[in-house]
Amino acid sequence: MGFLPLALLASTVVNKSGQQAFTSAGSHTFTVPFGVTSISVVCVGGGAAGTQDNGTGGGGALSYGNNISVNGGQEILLFVGSGGVPASRNGSASWFSSAGFLQAGGGNGGYTYNGGSGGSGSGTARSGGGSGGPGASNANRYDYMGGGGAGGYSGAGGGGRNAYLSIGGYPGTGGGGGGGGTLSGGGGVGLLGEGANGSAGTGNDNSPGGGGSGGSSGSGGNFTTPGPGGAYGGAGGGGATGSASNNGSDGAGGAVRIIWGRGRAFPSTNTGNV
Repeated sequence: MGFLPLALLASTVVNKSGQQAFTSAGSHTFTVPFGVTSISVVCVGGGAAGTQDNGTGGGGALSYGNNISVNGGQEILLFVGSGGVPASRNGSASWFSSAGFLQAGGGNGGYTYNGGSGGSGSGTARSGGGSGGPGASNANRYDYMGGGGAGGYSGAGGGGRNAYLSIGGYPGTGGGGGGGGTLSGGGGVGLLGEGANGSAGTGNDNSPGGGGSGGSSGSGGNFTTPGPGGAYGGAGGGGATGSASNNGSDGAGGAVRIIWGRGRAFPSTNTGNV
């Protein structure tokens, strides 16, 4: 049996769909497969942590870029942001190639009893995406607050609930995660393209924000242990009674996913697991 002509072999590889996801925090290298000349990438930043004395934090942003030109065998650096912890609050950004090329910012922790803002997207290759939802404020320090949801593909994540002001969490938009209810984490966002919005948490304990676009819901909390944010990019709940330094919960880490093949593009064109 003879060998396929090189041009035909290359064409076969180019037309084949593929994907690779990176979900562990830190630096990674993506090696472009042979024959691939164009990729699309989605990044999600890490969600912020909640604390008792400084309000809950915002969810991580989502940014995507389409039709990015590459060469087979090329090695491209990327970074997956980590979720915040109560001691340092902020989530960190995720990026592809460089922070200036395609970046999804991490959620910001609260400050002086005010909720932190959600992360935002940036970069010269950015085609779209949404900001993370804000965290709830903590007007009298002992309120029980929800974390912000991760950003969506075409809208922002939902804001967290503020018990003192009797304001419930908000649902995500554009496929983003929902804001957490009392003491609960915000919802994360999935990597397979835009889907349903994450639901909002309520005023009841153990009522987290729902995951958007197939992401994970946050976790519910109680008066001693707030719930963490959902993957990817949801912010943690906060405001439990006790020591201000440790009565909050972690934000969820971010992620980077790369897809290739004919006719594949974010937010939702053949972006599934194929």
